[in-house]
Amino acid sequence: MHSNEYVQFFDGGVEPKLENLGGKGASLVTMTAAGMPVPPGFVVTTAQFDAFMEEAGITRHIHQLLAGLDPEDMGQVDKVSAAIREDICSRPVPQVLRELTITAYEALMSRFDAPVPVAVRSSATAEDLPDASFAGQQDTYLWLDGVKAVTEHIRQCWASLFTSRAIIYRLKNNIPNEGLSMAVVVQKMVNARVSGVAITMDPTNGDRSKITIDSSYGVGEMVVSGQVTPDNIMLDKVTLAVISEHLGDKHAELVPDAAAGRLVEREVDAERRGRRSLTDAELSAVAQMAKRAEKHYKCPQDIEWALDTDLPDGENLLLLQSRPETVHSSKPATHTAPQPVVSGGYFSGFSAGTLKPSV
Repeated sequence: MHSNEYVQFFDGGVEPKLENLGGKGASLVTMTAAGMPVPPGFVVTTAQFDAFMEEAGITRHIHQLLAGLDPEDMGQVDKVSAAIREDICSRPVPQVLRELTITAYEALMSRFDAPVPVAVRSSATAEDLPDASFAGQQDTYLWLDGVKAVTEHIRQCWASLFTSRAIIYRLKNNIPNEGLSMAVVVQKMVNARVSGVAITMDPTNGDRSKITIDSSYGVGEMVVSGQVTPDNIMLDKVTLAVISEHLGDKHAELVPDAAAGRLVEREVDAERRGRRSLTDAELSAVAQMAKRAEKHYKCPQDIEWALDTDLPDGENLLLLQSRPETVHSSKPATHTAPQPVVSGGYFSGFSAGTLKPSV
């Protein structure tokens, strides 16, 4: 997979730089490089956004529109925001840049037996800085099919840098528009057959010699939101032997309806309900991945994972999120550097029956 100045694959072997990839993109590249099985994808870098803006000649126009803008004058802010976003969405993307993105998308699709849907997510350069909370100010689009939808939504992510909300935030916090840039992540949507969470300790008492895994059928949103009772398995962290297991009722699953382009809730038949949703080999693989995340981050982790129907066995276990376990590991411990969170709340953008943008 060829990474270049304008497109960088997660597994392209190029050093992740925040100024090129934004916070989300840099985190995904870092985790992939650490050997974590992150859903594959690429980042349309800030260099592509900058080159487009330069070529389209709209940077100066934006500075003129924003100069002296009063953040309290909502009507004027909305007018300026609409004008800037119309500018970004209507100017042609230079052919050479467009072709690089199309080639990258086709290369990503070539990894699968058939085309798969992707998520297109904004990755602003300032979004994950410790002193600026940009969370949720730019857009994420889920379940996109085909190159036309992908390129159109990359452009919408660029434009979301100038929503009224983002403009007001920057004005009120004296964040200059000079040097402002946006990367965009294009990542395979997870087509989860089984999913869940894993914690590298016993969450009931903080025992770090254990790993606890919850798993259920379909997309993990039903586990995370408590709509289904998942299987609950506890393993020894060293030997990976099963210490205890409780089968959940797993009465329903969220699965993608390809024709409708959304998730639908489906009843799980009695046979599948009555057995564990993970095989012994899959259970062991989830535990090993959780241990790797803990080793990488040097503290107990709470991870979200999924087994992907579109990928072959051995490559189908994906890490969707890894964050510090907060209940027990927040007790007195040494100071550690802030760590990236993969794919911020991957399941949180989903709700049964709809796939709204998780913004």
